[in-house]
Amino acid sequence: MTQPGDPRRSVPRELAPLLRMEVPPVAVSIFEAIEESIPEYTPFRENVVDGIRQALVKFVDRIASPESEPDPHDDIHRKLGAWEFQSGRSLDSLQAAYRIGARIAWRHICAFAERRELTLRLMSVLGEAMIAHVDELVSLSVEGYAAAQASAAGTLERKRRKLLELLVGDPAAGRQAVLEAAGAAAWPMPDRLAAVALEPSAAPADDLPGDVLVDFEDTAPYLLVPNPVAVARWVRRALPGWRAAVGPPVPPEQARASLACARRVLALSRQGVLPDRPVLDCADHLVELTVLADEFLARQLAERALAPLAPLTERQRTKLAETLLVWLSARGGAPEVAARLQVHPQTVRYRVNQLDELFGDRMHDAEHRFALELALRAHYLLLRG
Repeated sequence: MTQPGDPRRSVPRELAPLLRMEVPPVAVSIFEAIEESIPEYTPFRENVVDGIRQALVKFVDRIASPESEPDPHDDIHRKLGAWEFQSGRSLDSLQAAYRIGARIAWRHICAFAERRELTLRLMSVLGEAMIAHVDELVSLSVEGYAAAQASAAGTLERKRRKLLELLVGDPAAGRQAVLEAAGAAAWPMPDRLAAVALEPSAAPADDLPGDVLVDFEDTAPYLLVPNPVAVARWVRRALPGWRAAVGPPVPPEQARASLACARRVLALSRQGVLPDRPVLDCADHLVELTVLADEFLARQLAERALAPLAPLTERQRTKLAETLLVWLSARGGAPEVAARLQVHPQTVRYRVNQLDELFGDRMHDAEHRFALELALRAHYLLLRG
C-alpha cells in the first residue's frame, strides 16, 4: 500500500491508462541505455528487460490503485539484488542501472507531458513520484542482496562448523573426508595449523581473518589458525580481553592433539602450575606438559624416586630436595650450586654428603639421576597446583 505522504498518491489516477501505453517503448529505451553503459548485462537481456518492465508496470499500478497491497514474495527487484550477490558482484552496477533508468524515464515523462499538454505542476508531481518509485526499487534490491549475503554466510558457517568437527573429532576423520569438507567450506587446506584454546569471555572477537576457523559456541571455545606464524602475538592483538593458549603447529590431521595441548596449558594456568598470563604458548611449556601429561604417574614417580627423603622433617626435605635439584641440573661443583642456592659452598658439601647417604649409588648413575631430576620437577610442579 502506498503511504499517505507518498508522491505517487498525488498523480491523478486517470493518467494511469495513458502511462501504461508508454511502458513498452520506455522499457526498450532504458535497456538500450543500460546496455551501452553496463555491457556485462547484455547476456542477461531477458532478465533485465523483465525487471525494467515490472518496474514501470508497478509504477503505473501504484498510481492507478494506491491502496493495493504489493506481494512482498513476488518481487523481481529483490531477486535482482540477490542475483548480483550470487554473480559475485557488488550493488554498484545495479544501482547505476537504476540511475540510468530514472534518467531515461524522466525524458519520456517530459515528452509525455508535452504531448498531453500537462501543467508544469502535474509534470513536477510525476517527477517526484518517479523518484520515490526508484528509491523503493533500490531498497528492495538492497534487501535482496543482503538476504542472499546472509544466507550464503549462514551456509558457509555451517560448512565450516562441519569442517571443524571433522578436524578435531574423535575418532579422527579420513583425509579425503576432510579435503572434501574443506573444499565445500571454501577453506584452502594448509600444510600446518595451530589450535588456540580460549576461556569463555564477553570481550569482542570480530577482527579475525576470514581463514581462521572459529567455534565460540563450544563450552570451551577455540580457533584453528592455518599456516601459523607468531600466533601468540597475533592473538594478543586480535583478541584483547581474552585468555588464550596456543597449541603447537601440526599437520591438519593432528589438529585435535594441538587443541588438547592448548586446553591443558589453560587448565594448568588456572591451577597455578603455569604463569597467569593472557596468552600462553605451548611451545614455552613443553617440559611441564610432558612431566604432567599424566598427573597420577607423575605423583607416583615423585613419591617413589624421592622416598629416601620421606623420613625427614618437612624442613629437612625442603632443603635437601632443593639442593638435589640444583646439583643434578647444574652439573657443577659446590661453588656453582652454592651460588644458585645463595648459601656457603661448605653448606652444599654437607647437604650433598647427606644426599649421598640417603640415595647411595643413585646419585651417580645416569639413569637414576635423570629419574631423580624428572621426579623433582614433577614434585615442584604439582606443589604449585
